[in-house]
Amino acid sequence: MSEEIKKQIEKLRKEIIYHERKYYVEDQPEISDYEFDQLMNQLIILEEQYPQYLSPDSPTQRVGGQPAEGFPTVTHMIPMLSLDNTYSSQELREFDQRVKKGLGSGKIEYVVELKIDGLGVALLYEKGVLVRGSTRGNGVEGEEITQNLKTIRSIPLRLSTDTPLLEVRGEVFLSIKGFKEINKEREIQGETLFANPRNAAAGSVRLLDPRLTAARPLDIFIYALTYLENYQFKTHYESLQFLKKLGFKLNPHSKLCSNMEEVLACAGLWQEKRDELDYEIDGLVVKVNDLEQQLRLGLTSKHPRWAIAYKFPARQATTRIKDILVNVGRTGTLTPVAILEPVELSGITISRATLHNEDEIRRKDILVGDVVVIERGGDVIPKVVKVIESKRTGTEHDFKMPKSCPSCGALVYRPEGEVAARCTGASCPAQLKEKLHHFASRTAMDVEHLGPSTIELLLGKGLVCDFADLYSLKMEDLLSLERMAEKSAQNLLDAIERSKQVGFDRLLFALGIRHVGQRAARLLAQNFPSMEDLYKTEREDLQAIPEIGPTIADSVVMFFSQDQNKRLLERLKTAGLKTGTERKVATSEKLAGKQFVLTGALKDFTRDQAKKMIEDLGGRVTSSVSQKTDYVIVGQDPGSKYTQAQMLKVPLISEEEFKKLLSS
Repeated sequence: MSEEIKKQIEKLRKEIIYHERKYYVEDQPEISDYEFDQLMNQLIILEEQYPQYLSPDSPTQRVGGQPAEGFPTVTHMIPMLSLDNTYSSQELREFDQRVKKGLGSGKIEYVVELKIDGLGVALLYEKGVLVRGSTRGNGVEGEEITQNLKTIRSIPLRLSTDTPLLEVRGEVFLSIKGFKEINKEREIQGETLFANPRNAAAGSVRLLDPRLTAARPLDIFIYALTYLENYQFKTHYESLQFLKKLGFKLNPHSKLCSNMEEVLACAGLWQEKRDELDYEIDGLVVKVNDLEQQLRLGLTSKHPRWAIAYKFPARQATTRIKDILVNVGRTGTLTPVAILEPVELSGITISRATLHNEDEIRRKDILVGDVVVIERGGDVIPKVVKVIESKRTGTEHDFKMPKSCPSCGALVYRPEGEVAARCTGASCPAQLKEKLHHFASRTAMDVEHLGPSTIELLLGKGLVCDFADLYSLKMEDLLSLERMAEKSAQNLLDAIERSKQVGFDRLLFALGIRHVGQRAARLLAQNFPSMEDLYKTEREDLQAIPEIGPTIADSVVMFFSQDQNKRLLERLKTAGLKTGTERKVATSEKLAGKQFVLTGALKDFTRDQAKKMIEDLGGRVTSSVSQKTDYVIVGQDPGSKYTQAQMLKVPLISEEEFKKLLSS
């Protein structure tokens, strides 16, 4: 009986995987949604009744698991390098000449691919099963987001091969239709609208709760095979066809070109046709097709010499400036914003454009009432490129930066040497609103459902005066707000509760300390394991950390020396937020105080295994070489860290020497 059940479960899985591929990858469904749901429900019931047959690659396991506390950092098998950019036909021809010169050959075949405007990811498969998915990150290390990527139906959880190890790269994206649907829902909920499909896709895959990611209509195109044991391909195009047979979704518009003239013709075609697509592209990627030629051309420290991105010109439109308003940011910066006659650009209605600062307005000679050219090049707010002076009628008028804050009435001043004017008000409502918005943002505490309109209602009712007040909100408080139903209130309370699991580095970033971005916040969390450590820190301690300069150091010292900030942090700690980093307990102190950097591929360990062994013995692994580095462990094909170590005269040790160090 049990063997029959097992066979039935396996048969259902194969059937569901087949239909997932037909629907999500090939866009050729063979059964109705109802029939598909029936198959899935049968499998769910059987797996619940017979949990011994449940496996991580089952189609039922796409959505599941509890919200994550954060995303661990993982090291890529092969660095995810960025591409060099080019913006003209002439620059593409120059790239072609460099390739020919590097190879000593006059005939080069290229593959041209659409440059999808999304989020780059790496997918790792062991014996045909998806075991890890990660973001690009800094190219060497990324965030592990496997559970979220599993929710994307066009990503196969199991391949039609049991090869020991396979890695591919792809671009996660949102269709324009899906983007509009998400923004429509966010507008109804009073949440911040996403600026563009790329931001929406990036935000969706980094949600701490994979169930929320599953509700977003994300998709993926795979564009490269980066690692595969026991297979040899002669060309990139051949490897793409292999990936297609395995069940991966590839962009159907990739084209094989026999020379640069064909590449240029392809570029011209897609520059005209890009608006016909239901997803955004911002150019093309041109790659040398022959893999042996790719190896000969090699890499620079930043990008491959055998590939280049051809970026399309930013889309532009003409409209009129109806007014210029001033926004007040979380640090008190006053930013002039042009209010425009609504105009359609890239399928999105544009009604505002940033003017940056008063100097920029004067430099471009912008007047209220001017007809202007605006441009959207992926920015959060489009920008004004130029004024069409021939359209002036004489009714236009000058803009003057206010002398008092439009939000609180406090004096506005412009510090010497800075372009930004600032509000001097200590309790400016506009600053508090922006601070709360930043605190709740995706890259900070990630409080879903807490958008600008909800923040405004909370401030207006006096329910929230600082960050800590968010964690005291009750159902009755939220139900007193206009247009707040019980379900929406519960969603917000749940999101606030989930945010307590966010890591210490994200909390430091969320506090909005001036000059402290995400990178600086991570460095602070790595070097000061608790808030109490930061209370006691001095300027010199901070400046001893690579990448922390005097400006950041002064800002951090000032923030943590103020009593009101200390009181706020104590309240956040009492509320249950992570105001420190969990210290790893070392099994030995053999490597205590020693700092290591890894470069190149190790033969007998993965990077994660080597890192764990070092930390278990009291040592520490960092991602960059500095004067404080004690050892650089050198594997096969080391990167730029090897050169840095030589320049700084940091000891270089081989994998064998590392093993001896562990056992000594």
